[in-house]
Amino acid sequence: MTFFQKLQKRIQDAHTLLCVGLDPRVPQGEDPFEFLTVKNRRVIEAAGPYTACFKPNIAFYEAHGIAGMRALEATLKMIGDDIPVIIDAKRNDIGATAEAYAKAVFDVLGADAVTLNPYMGKTSADPFLAYADKGYFLLCRTSNPGAGDIQELSVAGPHGSEPLFINLARQLSTWSDRIGLVVGGNDPQSLAAVRKELPDIWFLAPGIGAQGGTMEEAVFAGIRSDGMGILPMVGRAVYDAPDPAQAAREYRDALNAAREKALAGTGTGAAAAYSKHETELKDDICQGLIDTGCFQLGDFTLKSGKKSPFYIDMRKIQSDPRFLARVGKAYGALCSRVSRETGAAKIAGIPLAALPLATAASLSSGLPLVYPRMSVKSHGTGKLVEGEFTPGEAVILLDDLITTGLSKIEAAAILKEAGLEVADLVVLFERGVQGRKDMEQAGIRLHAYLHVEDLLGYLLAKKLISADTHKELIEYVRAD
Repeated sequence: MTFFQKLQKRIQDAHTLLCVGLDPRVPQGEDPFEFLTVKNRRVIEAAGPYTACFKPNIAFYEAHGIAGMRALEATLKMIGDDIPVIIDAKRNDIGATAEAYAKAVFDVLGADAVTLNPYMGKTSADPFLAYADKGYFLLCRTSNPGAGDIQELSVAGPHGSEPLFINLARQLSTWSDRIGLVVGGNDPQSLAAVRKELPDIWFLAPGIGAQGGTMEEAVFAGIRSDGMGILPMVGRAVYDAPDPAQAAREYRDALNAAREKALAGTGTGAAAAYSKHETELKDDICQGLIDTGCFQLGDFTLKSGKKSPFYIDMRKIQSDPRFLARVGKAYGALCSRVSRETGAAKIAGIPLAALPLATAASLSSGLPLVYPRMSVKSHGTGKLVEGEFTPGEAVILLDDLITTGLSKIEAAAILKEAGLEVADLVVLFERGVQGRKDMEQAGIRLHAYLHVEDLLGYLLAKKLISADTHKELIEYVRAD
């Protein structure tokens, strides 16, 4: 029986998708072996009836040397054969070293599955893949703050630009049919995006509970059409709970309620519905930019004097209340994700064009709004920044679009002068390539809801432009 067959049987028998992390912190002065084995036995016996699989993170055992590893071996024997075990090791190496890692996890510890880091390519996974009955979860879109610095880098995909983690997911799925992906349960947008790309793959979804993810959001975004395909992972919220049995049961019940709610009446699974919703919103934004005249094709001269085959003016959005609300929802989802990742608790809109959009984003996300004064008034308090804030707080800079980074960097400088931290910029529309380069040089991460290539792809799909015109426009954008 392979890992995923064993996992599916456990899920059906116990009626649960819950993965419980066994990640102990040994108090100072305690004997590691005794503490780990006693605490783990208590959690396993209490949470086991509600658990689809257990996931010990090997670092918490390695940190205590021989005593810790003996405790890990004892822990795995406590779990028994009916509940699968995933060793969270995130191993990554090649050749004999990778073979040794695989032997340690599977032959010595006897684990059913392991987490791996795919950064060194398939050859680093091959020694693990040689174990035909084991399972593998490879890092794809992780739950930690700052993961997007690398995992959301824009790369060329089959339909234009796409985030690196989507490109990676597609490649990893070809390595073996025994591979699953680690995708953060606190990032439903990314879960839905990967599920749309790979309808059948399994997800290990950390980040539920202590890291801010909710069971319903993760299940709704990541579940397959058969009601499986995702293992929401809860760690400290069960492991350190006064009553681990009650905590695990409540998470199991919440998960099952979310699963039933997600699948009720859809016929195709909630992930498809979630992905469809996200796609519909993006399509609606694209169509709205066309209908309101925010985006026009033609022969235009830009402020810089350069000729352009299209023109963008986001100021018209505010005159269409329905469209403004939809744009606010798009901004809100993006700002909420950045806030979860970075801890930034406020939006800072750049005057003047972006202020209506920043207000809509604030209403949608619930994040408070401030804004920098691009020219300080000579009367009154002479404030640099309007709105309530505390020096040292991190804010999300927000603008309508980006062509170059000049005005964004100026606004960030004012905010920083007032004592605020600025490390992220959110825009609705990314025009070309220069703006991203400018922001990278300024040390500010750019998050764009749409790239101009997305809109051009929409125009082509709706037959509003020809294939030849699409090709010409893409060539202009990439050369700009």
